[in-house]
Amino acid sequence: MKPTESMTDGFVFADDLVPGLRWDAKYATWDNFTGKPVDGYLVNRIVGTKALCAALERARDEAASLGFGLLLWDGYRPQRAVDCFLRWSQQPEDGRTKSRHYPNIARAEMFEKGYVAARSGHSRGSTVDLTLYDLATNELVPMGGDHDLMDPVSHHGAQGLAPVEARNRQHLRSVMESCGFKAYEYEWWHYTLADEPYPDTYFDFPIM
Repeated sequence: MKPTESMTDGFVFADDLVPGLRWDAKYATWDNFTGKPVDGYLVNRIVGTKALCAALERARDEAASLGFGLLLWDGYRPQRAVDCFLRWSQQPEDGRTKSRHYPNIARAEMFEKGYVAARSGHSRGSTVDLTLYDLATNELVPMGGDHDLMDPVSHHGAQGLAPVEARNRQHLRSVMESCGFKAYEYEWWHYTLADEPYPDTYFDFPIM
């Protein structure tokens, strides 16, 4: 990579600043709605602003007080990854990830319905996708749907959830909002720092 594409000042690897986080950077793997690693994700690690990581450290402690740990799926997202999503959405349907990630909509509708954005808050570096796991068992807690399930069941306040699933979503929301994050109504896993340091800048350096 060109020297100009190194990590921007003010950004860090989350695991360097916040011990005890677990992560699985889905877009660096084959386990995401595109079915393959996404442009800009060259390593399976989570990057974010220092402000994001400071808030995640508080959230880690708050979650631990309830018996939970944090598992991160995404943080900073290069603009080139968002562009990759847009190109993918315009390609013919092959059915490989549809049943798991967007069973009731067409690819192009992901943007229309607010599940994917052409200008993503993730690219500003202070948005995170995450879930909870049980500190006693290390198992992910039931949330009534997986990461990037683009469906009304993923909305906050979705109908038809089991009581434990609704309760776990509320635990995550209360932890994150108490630590300075705002929820996104369409995705229970998506939170943005209310006082983000780069509210108008969309970065494009790769994660490497």
